[in-house]
Amino acid sequence: MSVKKTVFFDIDGTLWNWHNEIPESTIRAIRSLRQNGHQAFLCSGRSRAYIQNPDLFAIGFDGVVSGCGTMIEYGGETIFYKKLDVDLVEHTVNTVRKYGMRPILEGREYLYMDEREFAKDNYGKKVKAEVGSRLLTIAGEWGQWEISKLSCATEAADQEKCYEELKDCFDFIIHDIPVTEFVPKGYHKGTGIAKVCEMLDTDIEDTIAFGDSANDIGMLRAAGFGVAMGNSSEDVKLEADYVTTPVMEDGIWKACKHLELI
Repeated sequence: MSVKKTVFFDIDGTLWNWHNEIPESTIRAIRSLRQNGHQAFLCSGRSRAYIQNPDLFAIGFDGVVSGCGTMIEYGGETIFYKKLDVDLVEHTVNTVRKYGMRPILEGREYLYMDEREFAKDNYGKKVKAEVGSRLLTIAGEWGQWEISKLSCATEAADQEKCYEELKDCFDFIIHDIPVTEFVPKGYHKGTGIAKVCEMLDTDIEDTIAFGDSANDIGMLRAAGFGVAMGNSSEDVKLEADYVTTPVMEDGIWKACKHLELI
């Protein structure tokens, strides 16, 4: 492959599994493609505060697109950030709770979660375990939050009424695990890829995206070539140009070989 590519990788379900295990073949593939002159970016729905795992960064990446396109880093510098207005955040927190949802606010430095709302919840436990000291309470930082998106646990919530009330401000990414991401209107991983190409003066046709879940559809559509992991949901596979094997079955390595990146 003579043209140098910019390659974007989702994290959860793509680079690692639910236990945060990264296949050795994935590490080798990304390091090899960069040695071959291609660039590699993390491209995650997680906000930057939720991307801290040293094993992830030890692989080596040229940049990070986080928070569904609301923040971009390149060469260790933040080159774009979409911060939500505090008044909007306050209104949103009150609204989602009114309809029975439990929010986690996601920023570049901190996540905000009231533990009483997630006391027996595996989702909340995973966030707490991964974020550590970067996890603050919503109540304790009231009116002082610095975020670009939020996620809500939605089981037993009146979802439709909530989405209707907030539809002018957010786009909603609804997951199977009953969690919904609330992303500022018009932002998604695909807009993040487009912004990277604009800032680096590269052609979006020379991008490749790897993903597996609902919030990856925007980037699979936007990229020049979209790869779905074998463990992807069916709707994601339908959006891809190529479906590789699952994450723990050397899916990234095999796709990179297929695409002649390595």
